[in-house]
Amino acid sequence: MTEQTQPLEGTPLIAPSSTDHPLYEQVVEACRTVYDPEIPVNIYELGLIYTIDINAENEVDIKMSLTAPGCPVAGEMPGWVADAVEPIAGVKQVDVALVWEPPWGMDMMSDEARLELGFM
Repeated sequence: MTEQTQPLEGTPLIAPSSTDHPLYEQVVEACRTVYDPEIPVNIYELGLIYTIDINAENEVDIKMSLTAPGCPVAGEMPGWVADAVEPIAGVKQVDVALVWEPPWGMDMMSDEARLELGFM
């Protein structure tokens, strides 16, 4: 059997979120309170939150990106997200990781964000 180095065709580049977890909506709402200082739209609507994974122990693992690797708040934003999510009742632990694959693109923004920024 040959070792597979390429992802299987159809494998999502962004892992699915735990949308059926009871805390999911509260975590999304917490993410919506975090803004990129240069853009008047929250990071969730911008499409910067790639995956919200919540396990059975209520440990939250968030994968997020930035609009650009050179973003001036790159070092701070994951902490802002963790600070927003940690106070939610029931959340045991929060881990926020920056990822650069797939690269963020304007097509990841919600219609709300596009409207707010004048792209619609």
